[in-house]
Amino acid sequence: MSMRQSVRAFSTVPKGEPNFLEMVQLFFQRAAGHTQLPAGRVANIQSTHAVLSLSFPFKKKNGETEIIRAYRAQHSTHLLPCKGGIRFSPEVNLQEVEALAGLMTFKCAVMDVPFGGAKGGICINPKQYEVHELERITRRYTLELASKNFIGPGIDVPAPDMGTSGREMAWIASTFREFSHGDVNALACVTGKPINYGGVRGRTEATGLGVFFSVREFLNSLEDAKACGLKDNNLKGKRVCVQGFGNVGFWTAKFFQDAGAIVVGISEQTGSVMSDKGLDVNALLKYKEAKGTLSGFPNSQYKEDPQHVLYVDCDILIPAAMEQQIHMGNVDKVLAKVIAEGANGPITFAADQALHKSKRAVLPDLLVNAGGVTVSYFEWLKNLSHVRFGRINRRWEEYGKNQLVGFVESSTSRKLSEEQRLAIVRGGDEVNLVHSGLEDTMCNAVLQTRNTARELNVDWRTAAYVNAIKKIEESYNSAGHVF
Repeated sequence: MSMRQSVRAFSTVPKGEPNFLEMVQLFFQRAAGHTQLPAGRVANIQSTHAVLSLSFPFKKKNGETEIIRAYRAQHSTHLLPCKGGIRFSPEVNLQEVEALAGLMTFKCAVMDVPFGGAKGGICINPKQYEVHELERITRRYTLELASKNFIGPGIDVPAPDMGTSGREMAWIASTFREFSHGDVNALACVTGKPINYGGVRGRTEATGLGVFFSVREFLNSLEDAKACGLKDNNLKGKRVCVQGFGNVGFWTAKFFQDAGAIVVGISEQTGSVMSDKGLDVNALLKYKEAKGTLSGFPNSQYKEDPQHVLYVDCDILIPAAMEQQIHMGNVDKVLAKVIAEGANGPITFAADQALHKSKRAVLPDLLVNAGGVTVSYFEWLKNLSHVRFGRINRRWEEYGKNQLVGFVESSTSRKLSEEQRLAIVRGGDEVNLVHSGLEDTMCNAVLQTRNTARELNVDWRTAAYVNAIKKIEESYNSAGHVF
């Protein structure tokens, strides 16, 4: 999880470009100009509802007391609960948390996920603490959130983010259960939990799979593919580069590879590995786990620059590391025809305009990387229903399919092999249903964004924001909110 520090060391955003929060606001305001909403309503949708800024003491192993800074921002409560991750990073600050919370609001709206947006963070480097120390800090943070009504199944539901995982989410869930004794829905206070503690199968790979689904659906339109310089809309054989080899980067690269694309470049925190013939993503992960680096991977070239992968001549580029990686200081070096934002805010406002003018397709973060929050929604539903997806209906589906196959076999006098029969009659288990629901959600969001982009003759980012603004406005109107 040290990707953040190392990547930023190589990424110097030129002076004069807006910070992350200002960047999100500029994208929003550009889109709001394509709506008919009064200025007051636009300002209400854009503004952050509430921010919690915390500081609490932590006694270290050597006896010294450290003051921990932490935050939680609830951008919008037009729908409840609010939803957004918690990151552990020494660079967590209020501006970043507010920006990410706003982005979560618009992301949920684009995906038709009925949540408001939120985000949180603790300003620490998790690598500098032992496990039991991280547990104490996480549980104290949870108690602070709970005591101030900033967490709960119907209030605010966190999830993992940079520097956190299912382990931290389990600590949060168990702490909240103790705080809210007797609440049978307490596990729904957080998502991204381990499977044996209320998690849902398919959550680990959800963001990467969502990135893949969104790009695949974009390429389904030959018109859109050719407009950005691609010769065809066939994913097979397309050259793909991924910045970042964490959870999102690995799964994104894997799904593209499995679909027949050629992954020619991947970056880690200290450099970029490339191969014109393609990198074996699974072998690369094993090498990374064994060696601790991608440097030296067989039949590849390595450059000690994590941003070099952004400049490789490829068809599809997925920045999946950190915000503001492509800016006016390097946008002219980017050669990819399609840039899909696997990370939040990896392209600055000015660079986004430059890419659009050069006929490149930019698929925005609030559309492309929404797979995580979509599957988190499924986990939340699972926790509230107290039943695993597929548990009630899987056997019944298999029975019905078996009956149908038997009827077809008797009518045609042809018997299927056992393997063929199993492939047809097998009912969906939890991971199948989660992947199916994610695919349907992503495909619908891409279709809606494409339609708005063509209707208004705007880029895809603006179209996605326009759709988000309209859906949020509809929610306010339906609830009878007074502005």
